[in-house]
Amino acid sequence: MYPSVKNISIIIPVFNEKDSINEIISKVLSVKLKNIEQKEIIIIDDGSTDGTKELLDKYSKESLIKVSLQSKNKGKGAAVRKGFELATGDVLLIQDADLEYSPDQYHKLLSPILSGNADVVYGSRFIGGESHRVLFYWHSFGNKVLTTLSNMLTNLNLTDMECGYKIFRKEIINQISLRENRFGFEPEITAKIGKLSQKGKCRIFEVGISYFGRTYLEGKKINWKDGLSAFRCILKYNIF
Repeated sequence: MYPSVKNISIIIPVFNEKDSINEIISKVLSVKLKNIEQKEIIIIDDGSTDGTKELLDKYSKESLIKVSLQSKNKGKGAAVRKGFELATGDVLLIQDADLEYSPDQYHKLLSPILSGNADVVYGSRFIGGESHRVLFYWHSFGNKVLTTLSNMLTNLNLTDMECGYKIFRKEIINQISLRENRFGFEPEITAKIGKLSQKGKCRIFEVGISYFGRTYLEGKKINWKDGLSAFRCILKYNIF
């Protein structure tokens, strides 16, 4: 359906991640991707106030890295949207900066696209035999409720709509307009690619990934308010 994939843009939204930012960049740089000719890393600092922005200064001259600074905190959705604007790769991959998702899994996300079977691939923490840190029951329960509601309205059978690991052909992103600034990005983009899928314009795959979740003491940011926002976005972008 689309041209072969040669280049990848890895988009890293960042907000107050001074303890992990150097490590995640190092891991992304070290990943070797078969059949990919060029790897572009786009870091969007979303108004960090903990010293992250200063740590990013040393990467501004790296040939493989683009650093963009938001003047104030706008949210993950706004940061990813900016990353999409700057990206030049054939495929666009979202990588959180908090080390919950390991870059050594990129080959899993890329495989259905490189084989010509998919245009969008979602990671899933709930399928496959990968390792997962045991943490919050109510988070996983709420995630499953939101995923089920989203599936009912999109007619998709995803198991983990909120998963932070997603990869898209650039042609797919070029066909949709995104508006949500915070974590509502996940249900919004799912609704919009779901509509493309219903028209036969987008093939969606899902692959199992490992997940190393953080506690709130370790810096986890999403909370129950974001769950309510996700519920609103599912209804907004699928019905209204």
